[in-house]
Amino acid sequence: MHSCLRRPSRQVVQLRAIFQQRDVSTLPKTIKEIVSSHTSPTTTEVQSDTVEEIHGWIKSIRKQKRVAFAEIRDGTTFKPLQAVLDPDLAKPLHLGMSVSLKGKIVRTPKAPQPLELSVQEVKILGECDPEVYPIQKKTHTHEHLREHVHLRPRTSETITMLRLRDKMSRCFHDFYGNNDFIHVHTPILTSSDCEGAGEVFRVKPDSEPIPTSSSSSSSSSTETIPEPEFFNTPAYLTVSSQLHLEVLSAAHSRVYTISPTFRAERSQTNRHLSEFWMLEAEMSFTEELDDVMNDVESSIKHVMRGLLDGKNGMEVELLGLPQNEKGISWIPYIDMSWKRMTYTEAIETLQNAGASLSVPPPVWGESLSSDHEKWLAGTYTGAPVFITDYPTSLKPFYMRLNESSPERQTVACFDLLIPGLGELVGGSLREERLDYLEQALEKHGLSKEEYSWYLDLRRFGSVKHGGYGVGFERLVSWLSGLENVRECIAFPRWGGRMAG
Repeated sequence: MHSCLRRPSRQVVQLRAIFQQRDVSTLPKTIKEIVSSHTSPTTTEVQSDTVEEIHGWIKSIRKQKRVAFAEIRDGTTFKPLQAVLDPDLAKPLHLGMSVSLKGKIVRTPKAPQPLELSVQEVKILGECDPEVYPIQKKTHTHEHLREHVHLRPRTSETITMLRLRDKMSRCFHDFYGNNDFIHVHTPILTSSDCEGAGEVFRVKPDSEPIPTSSSSSSSSSTETIPEPEFFNTPAYLTVSSQLHLEVLSAAHSRVYTISPTFRAERSQTNRHLSEFWMLEAEMSFTEELDDVMNDVESSIKHVMRGLLDGKNGMEVELLGLPQNEKGISWIPYIDMSWKRMTYTEAIETLQNAGASLSVPPPVWGESLSSDHEKWLAGTYTGAPVFITDYPTSLKPFYMRLNESSPERQTVACFDLLIPGLGELVGGSLREERLDYLEQALEKHGLSKEEYSWYLDLRRFGSVKHGGYGVGFERLVSWLSGLENVRECIAFPRWGGRMAG
């Protein structure tokens, strides 16, 4: 009896074989890949017979009478790979050139570097005039590097910063993935100012209004017809993803994003940028403010542990930065519980600080200055500290009103203060009660009609929820030891300056 099933075609068989194969990159090997393959525990040969080809840029070169040494970097390793060359092969090479080098890997256990490349063939991919190249081997000031921000990523410090940002992002994704959050993408263009501070960038098409001739015969002047709004409503660059995250957390209870935000503030401090990145998370069914703070503390500690994770971490690389020559300051904070105190307690503590506080203490109802925040996290607690329950007048409309006295109304919110830095994270329970939220909008002078979509979240299946935002560059600053956030992002933008 013949089977009625057809045999799969040759094409189907071939496709199945392709799908069963492991995905393999056809890109050239990176220096990291080559070094890893020659430093595995099973590798014992002093010199490999395999000819390897590396691609990268010359970080430094020393030409001697009988031998030359070049440090080659492609960004995939903390330290460059040393290449050993015959003087004739090295003659045309200069700092900053991009090259392709072929040769054999030699193990050098007694040298500072575990491996080096014995070069047999050199190919120059891109020239670089060493006389005018702005990035020399010497140490440059941050001001000089900001003037050449398009070349700054070639320096060791900036490469470490970029690798740190990548590692931090991966650790955050790991933490949230393990806790049933989903990573979402929120709008860059918005119709509202989430924080209500008015520090927004307005977005308009790059075109002029259309001039038209006046209909009056007695006038030869022209009128200008105002151009209609592109979206039929004013549009702005987002200052926060929070309101849109609340929309998504009302469908999937735990969401987060890592996205750019924009503030049109002209502050020139080392903590402020006009374009920066925020990690923001929202969680539904959150009853207590402590739950939100616990999530903040756990997520940041997960990142800190990830940076110290042996072979996959960055401890050695971070210790290589000049500012960390005495050690990594934040390591002791990983295994301690971070202190929590109310705004009212913080005000009382500052008022009793005496001479240890270099600026006048605030009174209840006033904002905490950067100096106040640094004193609380540094001199007073000597560790990260959450300040909770700020006055309603100091915080945005969406924060949940506490059951407090009418004279001192507060909201269920917090700021996380970090030693040497000040504010790193801000978060709160969100106001889930429709009538309270409508009153808050009125109190802040905001339109109910403009925020009707936000009010709908309270009309249709509202739940208690909360969330927070982490300033990504500030966290990079703290974990790296880089004092200015302008060194914590590849292309910094601040008031008066568009770098790169």
